[in-house]
Amino acid sequence: MTRSKYSGLNRLSLISGMFQKIRRGTLTYAQIDVDPKQVTLTEGEKTSLLCRSGNKINYCRFIVPGASQVLVLSETWPSKTPGYSYFGQGLAAGQCGVTIDRVIPQNHGQAKCFLGIEGDEIEGQIELTVALPPHRPELEVISKPPRNFFEADETLQARCISRDGRPAANISWFLNDEPILEGLGVPETAETTAADGTSKLFTSVQEIKRRLQPSDDGKFLVCRTSHIADRGQENMVKQQLLVKYLPLPQQEITVYGVTLTRTALINVTIQANPRPRVEWTVSGVVIPQGTQNGRYEAYEPAELGNGEYNVVLSIDSLTLEDTTKDYMLRASNELGQQEYIVRISSSNTPASSGLDIGAIIGIVVAVAVLLIIVVLIVFARATGRWCFGGASLNTDIGPDSEAQINPHLNDEFDGKEVYDPEQHIDTTQQSGDETPPVKDKLEQPIKTELKKAAANGHHNGKDLKTNTPV
Repeated sequence: MTRSKYSGLNRLSLISGMFQKIRRGTLTYAQIDVDPKQVTLTEGEKTSLLCRSGNKINYCRFIVPGASQVLVLSETWPSKTPGYSYFGQGLAAGQCGVTIDRVIPQNHGQAKCFLGIEGDEIEGQIELTVALPPHRPELEVISKPPRNFFEADETLQARCISRDGRPAANISWFLNDEPILEGLGVPETAETTAADGTSKLFTSVQEIKRRLQPSDDGKFLVCRTSHIADRGQENMVKQQLLVKYLPLPQQEITVYGVTLTRTALINVTIQANPRPRVEWTVSGVVIPQGTQNGRYEAYEPAELGNGEYNVVLSIDSLTLEDTTKDYMLRASNELGQQEYIVRISSSNTPASSGLDIGAIIGIVVAVAVLLIIVVLIVFARATGRWCFGGASLNTDIGPDSEAQINPHLNDEFDGKEVYDPEQHIDTTQQSGDETPPVKDKLEQPIKTELKKAAANGHHNGKDLKTNTPV
């Protein structure tokens, strides 16, 4: 019985120790930290990887893809594997790290660190991605035209492919140097296996749809890739676009500045691709290019570049009647034809009659300011504010006012008023309850009349009668 009892106690102690060890190992593992958790590197660069624990560690081991052996690292002795060395603040600080002096493609994969702590070993993992540049991009035209050229308003559909990069490359589209931001499909990424059979490579694909315009003719559709591992190698592919279109329409054309009695050259610029054939019609007479009819001669179109052509009609000894005629220019190519109405004038080119936006804004602001000023003046006069205060005219003159008008008529002065210098008109402000003074608007006509009477009396050599106040 005694032996059995001690045997049971030994088993319990063993099981308890195992649980404590598992628990201690679990807690320690939960505290491990790796920096970085994942990193993308380029071939030839230097990098450091670190595993940290909150406890002192007894040893530090690293397994790095591409390294010839397991790395046993410490700050107290050099690494036995060239190109790899210890990184960190020491084992006592709980740090186990490695510095890779020069990254090689074989380092791609999962690096593992092993830390020995109090008889246990804990493990950390770091994902290493060694970037590989993709192949030169490929450009595929999906909607190939049957005649090796596109017509205006047709839809171009193309695809750009960037193969076997790590990570996937980014794709951008351009028309010459102008970025294309519309009509782009969602980029797709396909995963493939590298030649070693273990690592992964990535292929990027993106499509584009674009409605072609006449202005796209001769430009280059460009697919350009960007990648972290680019090293100056060719990362773009382009294809020139050939867009054909019938002569483009224009509004009625007026040619100014022709001189009467002289040879007039009527120049018209049109756009077409391919090269157009032209003919002029003057008063029902058709004049094909390269021919002459009387005073009229039609020249062949002269190429200006970018699908533009200069078309000229020569009129010898221009008359006033010629300026009243309508001239029709017909241009055609394999895609269709276009007609243009041309008029000529001996006047100079008229100045533009339209106002630009700046002038319109200036006029609106000026009118608004003027209206505000008028409203303020009317308001001030109506309310007697500012400079209009106390300036209202009061013509209510009472009998007791000091500014009374007492005209005296004298027969010998032909009914003129007698000027009394002492009985003057007081225009000063009155105080108290006195009647307000007469203002200049009432005073001026009276003074004028009195002066006329005085002048008349002096001319007749007679004395004026005065009223002397008592």
